[in-house]
Amino acid sequence: MFKSRIVLATILMTGMLGAGAAMAENVIQTGKTSAGKVLTDSAGMTLYTFDNDTAAVSNCNGDCAVKWPPLEAKANARPTDKFGIIIRADGSRQWAYKGEALYTWFKDEKPGDITGDGVKGVWHLAKP
Repeated sequence: MFKSRIVLATILMTGMLGAGAAMAENVIQTGKTSAGKVLTDSAGMTLYTFDNDTAAVSNCNGDCAVKWPPLEAKANARPTDKFGIIIRADGSRQWAYKGEALYTWFKDEKPGDITGDGVKGVWHLAKP
């Protein structure tokens, strides 16, 4: 089902940053859904963006972040290409695609689910 991988976290950074550089730990993939190709987390769960965020700033906190878990960027993860890392209000790190923070949705139950698309008119599929 998931044909291509955009490697963020399993990319060996030594070639880019020199010996001793850490490997990122998250992997963002592309997966097929009924709505076409989308970005997914390493478990194949659909990723979403939030209209109420601003450039490189997540505005989904508290209960919002419980329902829309931010895609965590581990401490040794490094930005690459179109994928960056933003610092959330609580100090945690979150992956972003083209400056837009990435989230999963608590009601998606299995890879390929896209039940969060269009929620309240402000949540959208993250597409490559």
